[in-house]
Amino acid sequence: MESILSKQSATVDELVEACIQAFDGSGTLKDTSLVRMFLMMHPWYIPSTDMAKKLVLQSQEESCTAERRTRICHLVKYWISEFPAEFNLSPELADQIKDFKDLLNTEGNESQSQLIDLDSVPSYKWKRQVTQRVPSMSKKRKMSLLFDHLDSCELAEHLTYLEYKSFCKILFQDYHSFVMHGCTVENPILERFITLFNSVSQWIQLMVLSKPTAPQRATVISHFIRVAQKLLHLQNFNTLMAVVGGLSNSSISRLKDTQAHISAETNKVFNNLIELVTSCGNYSQYRKRFSECSGFRFPILGVHLKDLIAVHVALPDWADKEKTRVNLAKAQQLYAILQELALIQTTPPHVDANTDLLNLLTVSLDQYHTEEEIYQMSLHREPRKPAQNSSPASAPDPKPTMIDEWAVSVKPNADPTIIKKHIEKMVESVFKNFDSDGDGHISREEFEAIRNNFPYLSKFGELDKNQDGKISREEMIDYFMKASSLLNCKMGFIHTFTEATYVKPTFCEHCAGFRLWLCSRFPCCVCVFVRVYMCIDECLHACMWVRVSVS
Repeated sequence: MESILSKQSATVDELVEACIQAFDGSGTLKDTSLVRMFLMMHPWYIPSTDMAKKLVLQSQEESCTAERRTRICHLVKYWISEFPAEFNLSPELADQIKDFKDLLNTEGNESQSQLIDLDSVPSYKWKRQVTQRVPSMSKKRKMSLLFDHLDSCELAEHLTYLEYKSFCKILFQDYHSFVMHGCTVENPILERFITLFNSVSQWIQLMVLSKPTAPQRATVISHFIRVAQKLLHLQNFNTLMAVVGGLSNSSISRLKDTQAHISAETNKVFNNLIELVTSCGNYSQYRKRFSECSGFRFPILGVHLKDLIAVHVALPDWADKEKTRVNLAKAQQLYAILQELALIQTTPPHVDANTDLLNLLTVSLDQYHTEEEIYQMSLHREPRKPAQNSSPASAPDPKPTMIDEWAVSVKPNADPTIIKKHIEKMVESVFKNFDSDGDGHISREEFEAIRNNFPYLSKFGELDKNQDGKISREEMIDYFMKASSLLNCKMGFIHTFTEATYVKPTFCEHCAGFRLWLCSRFPCCVCVFVRVYMCIDECLHACMWVRVSVS
């Protein structure tokens, strides 16, 4: 019998019927691809509660035989087993199925009722929480938390662990919302993931710029290039993109004195990594490499979000004007992308994570510097050399783009309890690993070690409120809580997209700087030459455009 998927379109009722018929009386599934595709994709067309209602009503029709009712129950059983999060996170849907089970029992259909088991569905509420407590690992390891001395392999593994855990929280509804809205409005889970990606890039820039001399900055850059190599070995392309982007940012790439201290071999390795994740040929090199991977692999999510949007824009949801027939070509293309992302969530990385390092990394990555501020730090480290016979133009004050203003307006409310919880966890990890003499205080020497992890932490005296020459836990917690409040909770795990415009990596046409994810670009309204903010002042004199007469 020809599968309904070979057709160009079908009504929702026809798809529901095909899924029922895909089971036999004993529960054997004859067309897995059809049933799984429709169960995953149906919320694109109808709410899950409406889907459940259709199944219940069909089971109660006078013409419904016992065999057909059994098939419906097998379909519901399969739906629960393959997509349990739907039932745990939607009380209304769960109640419908519970009522259906009770109805079967009342009518004496106990054998069919036993096929439906909602009690075994685990809790998925953690998937809807923007923050998550890092579980304690059974195997404890003593290790230095100084990032200057942290092995590149361990740093790559812990970054992979953090990003993968955040990625695993993303559900179908998050992808659907992003595609329909074209942004992360009311989508905190996906927003948090994208923010973590951007934070890795920004943190790398700050770690480089925290070093006062060019050789020291070159050492940090070389260290992160080794981290990128390890990420490639781990098949973590998403964090690899973040690291490459951070090191390719204009704030780092303009540091010519620093670049002079990086070996030719290291530069060659880095250029090869850039080549791998470049957008040329619609990310053809990345796609080829990713398709060849087996076991754990972590995709560049931005590329796959771009694919979802491309399919959505190119094809209509419905094949008719009345919106009664599902466009099966589009549904199957979307399903292929979403199914691959869902399967990746079932294969975790083999990483033995250290809880203290994860806590410290989590807070370290929660940066609150703007792109302009980081560029000014770069200028402070290596001032721009003025061009001959011309005076350097000063950078204009950045004007917020429409998307920047929108991002500020939709910032979620911060939960002070969550903020304090994370800060207390971070401070406890700091004391456990940096209070070397175990006196319950941080000395000046110990504080200098901590600043390696927080490059732009305030001076010792600003944390030492009682000026007794040492910092207590309470003083450190108070400092971070106050900083969180003054910085509008940007240190509090509530994130705002201040560089948010494009959903793909791009290059500045002036400096070739690699720009990531949702970042702001500034096209000239005359010549449409694109540059990032920090290149505006260098390009003011270079606007060359051609007048086109229309006659």
